[in-house]
Amino acid sequence: MIMSSQRKLLAFYFIVLANLLALVKAQHYNCGDNGNYTSNSTYKANLNTLLSYLSTNNVDSNGFYNASMGQNPDRVNAIVLCRGDAQLDTCRTCIQNATIAIVKNCPYEMQADAILGSELCMLRYSNETIFGTMSTYPVWWVRNSVNASSPDQFNIYLRTLLDNLQVQAASGGSLRKVAAGKITAPDFQTIFALVQCTPDLSQEECKKCLNTAALDLPKCCKSQTGAEVLYPSCYILYSLTSFYNQSRLEELKQVPPPPQTAPPQPLPIPSPPPEDINVVESLHYDFYKIRAATNDFSEDNKLGQGGFGPVYKGKLLSGQEIAVKRLSRNSGQGDLEFKNEVLLLAKLQHRNLVRLLGFSIGGKEKLLVYEFVENASLDHFIFGSTEHSNLDWQQRYKIIKGITRGLLYLHEDSRLRIIHRDLKASNILLDGDMNPKIADFGMARLVLTDETQSNTSRIVGTYGYMSPEYAMHGQFSVKSDVFSFGVIVLEIISGQKSYSFRDGHNPKGRNYGIFY
Repeated sequence: MIMSSQRKLLAFYFIVLANLLALVKAQHYNCGDNGNYTSNSTYKANLNTLLSYLSTNNVDSNGFYNASMGQNPDRVNAIVLCRGDAQLDTCRTCIQNATIAIVKNCPYEMQADAILGSELCMLRYSNETIFGTMSTYPVWWVRNSVNASSPDQFNIYLRTLLDNLQVQAASGGSLRKVAAGKITAPDFQTIFALVQCTPDLSQEECKKCLNTAALDLPKCCKSQTGAEVLYPSCYILYSLTSFYNQSRLEELKQVPPPPQTAPPQPLPIPSPPPEDINVVESLHYDFYKIRAATNDFSEDNKLGQGGFGPVYKGKLLSGQEIAVKRLSRNSGQGDLEFKNEVLLLAKLQHRNLVRLLGFSIGGKEKLLVYEFVENASLDHFIFGSTEHSNLDWQQRYKIIKGITRGLLYLHEDSRLRIIHRDLKASNILLDGDMNPKIADFGMARLVLTDETQSNTSRIVGTYGYMSPEYAMHGQFSVKSDVFSFGVIVLEIISGQKSYSFRDGHNPKGRNYGIFY
C-alpha cells in the first residue's frame, strides 16, 4: 500500500516536472497588423539599429528598458522586460535571443511581440507609441495537464493569492512591478505564483491588467495545477512547485534603481499642438467603464452596423445614455481615420452635427462615444412604409433645412473647412424632436479655407451619392457634398432610394442602417 502511494506521488512529480520543462522552452510570437516594411526602408534601418542596441548588454539590473529610434512615420518604439527574478546575465542573454527570434518570426511586420523562456524576457516593438499604454492583446495561455484534486477550493485559494500579489506588484515603482508568493491549499498542496507588469504602467493600470488576466484563467486553465496567462503588459504564472528565485527578488528590493541611459542619437518625435493634446486627453473614457455601460457589447444593446463597425447603446453610471461605435479590427479605419474623426469632431459644435463625447482605447479596441440620438437614421423614416406615411411635408422641410445648416457649418461657418465625403440618408440621425444631425466623419477631409478642389487616389463613400468627378477622377470639393445633399433631398421628397431613380424599382423594405 505504501509502495503504491509512493509510485503515485512519484508519477505526480514527473508530470509536474515535464510540464514545467515545457513551459521553460515556450516561445510566443505575435506579428501585428499595423502594416509591413520593406527590406531597404528607413523603418527597417531604424529597427535594426534599435534591436542591435538592445542586444548589446544595455538592459540594466531592473530588467526593463524602453527606447526609440528615428522620426515619424519611420520611428520604431521598443520595450524589453525580463522576469523579475531573472539574474542579469540570464536576462541579457534572453534579450539577445529575442532580438534575433522576433525578426525571424515576424520578418516584415512594423509591430511584433515576443516572449521567450517561460517569460524570462519579453520584447515588443511598434511604429505606434507603446510606452505607458496598457495592452491585453494578444493573449497567450499555457497550462499543464494536471487537475487539482479539490478544484473549487483550489481556485479559491489561488484567487486569494493572486489578489494579494496583484496589490503588491501594482504598488511597485516606475522601474519594477513584480511580486511572488505562496499559499497552502487543500490536500497539503502549496501554490506558488508570480505576477508582473511592465513598470511603465500606472498603479491602477497594473491592477486592471492583472485582474483581467486572473479573470481569463477560468477560460483556459480551470482547475489546472499550473498555468500562465500572458499579456504584452502583464502576466500571471503559478505552479505547485517553487519556480521563482526568491533570493533574487529580495536582492532587488535592496538595490536602488540606477538611472536609465538613452539609446545612441535618438531623434525626437514632433509633438502635436498642445491644444490638440489637451482636447484629446479630456475626451478619453476608461475602456472598462464603456464596456460595462454596453453590457460587454451585448447583442441586446446593438443599435446597428456602422461604416467601420457595430454601434451599441450604453448607459453610464451617471445615467447618461450614449452610443458607442466599436471600430472593426478588419475595417478600413485605422489609426489615421480614428484620430481624424476624434480631432475633427472635438472641434465641431453645431446642433445639426452628432456630438462626440469621447473615445476609448483598450488594447486593439478603438471606441468612439457619441451622444445618443433617439430616433435612429433618416433612411429608416423615408424608406420604411409606415414611418414614411407619417412623415408630413412640414417635417420633411424641417429635416432638409437642418441638413442644410449642418452642411453650411462644415463648409463655411466653422473655423475649419470640412468635406464630409460620405453624406447619405443613413448618416443623418434624427433626435426626439426630429432635428437632423449629420454623423460619421471617419472619411471627412480637412481642406484649406482658400482651397476650392482637391484630389485623392483613395475613393471612399457610397455609390449613388457620389458626384461623377469624385467617383471617376477622385476630385472632391464642397460641391461633392452638395451633390450628395441633392440626392438626399430627392430621396426625402420621393421616398425612394437613389438607385430607384435609375432602375424604376420602388423598395418597400425597411433599412435600419444606424451609422454613427
